[in-house]
Amino acid sequence: MKKTPLFVSMLLFCQLLLAQDLPLSIPNHTIPLRQLIDSTLQNKLTIIINKNPKWKKLVDSKKMALGIVDLSDVNNIRFAGINGNNMMYAASLPKIAVLLAAMDAIEKGEMIETSEIKKDMKLMISKSDNQATTRMIDRLGYDKIEAVLTSDRYNLYDEELGGGLWVGKRYGSGGGTNREPLKNLSHAATTTQVCRFYYLLAQGKLVTEKRSQQMLDIMEDPALHHKFVNTLDKIAPNARLFRKSGSWRTYHSDSILVWGKPSRRYILVALINDKNGEQIIRNLVKPIENTLRN
Repeated sequence: MKKTPLFVSMLLFCQLLLAQDLPLSIPNHTIPLRQLIDSTLQNKLTIIINKNPKWKKLVDSKKMALGIVDLSDVNNIRFAGINGNNMMYAASLPKIAVLLAAMDAIEKGEMIETSEIKKDMKLMISKSDNQATTRMIDRLGYDKIEAVLTSDRYNLYDEELGGGLWVGKRYGSGGGTNREPLKNLSHAATTTQVCRFYYLLAQGKLVTEKRSQQMLDIMEDPALHHKFVNTLDKIAPNARLFRKSGSWRTYHSDSILVWGKPSRRYILVALINDKNGEQIIRNLVKPIENTLRN
């Protein structure tokens, strides 16, 4: 078969698409994620929720929040969410905020990147180790963590937009607290702000590209295989997973950047206040993926 110039161009485009890796190079990278809401994806997400009476009830009572970012086409990033600005207790998920603050401190020379600190950062994210996290919080201090989250550069906690990511208590007994001002929560998140965290991370925009890559390395291949990961292990065993979750009593949360074949590249975040939240999070993956494909 004769290879026409158009055929060759398409072949090269497909090869580049398949080879594209993190961090992403997005043409319209200056457009804030909140401005990339896609009405079609939003409607489909609403339909998915409304089909399940349990999910609809949780959403209506503000006990369930979701966020999706479709990264399959960097020229057409799509964002959708439900209760995206409704801040909830998020248990261990906000440990990603501690990781960001630590990278910011290391980059600015406020903290020395010792082997002990590297080990604690990995334990904090991969195994969600509370003792390692508490050591990192003590090294940084609440003022540093708050300053990074509320900075003009990131605005990952914004009172005018429902709050967002917050860590104001050690993951252990003792010590003071610095609870967020809107709901007096110690470990908080909104799905929109967590989606923004991953969106910036995927582009190498958290601290520096080098530090973003380091954060991706820490967050990849989580040691805990529940919630989103439990389902993805079965349906996408070859996909790369960058993830942080959390659970405490009836509060269940998960956040993940899935990087597989071009049609399976997305960010998914869920916050749920229900005793069956872990199973609900597992059950969300397949219908969400079907929605993204269709």
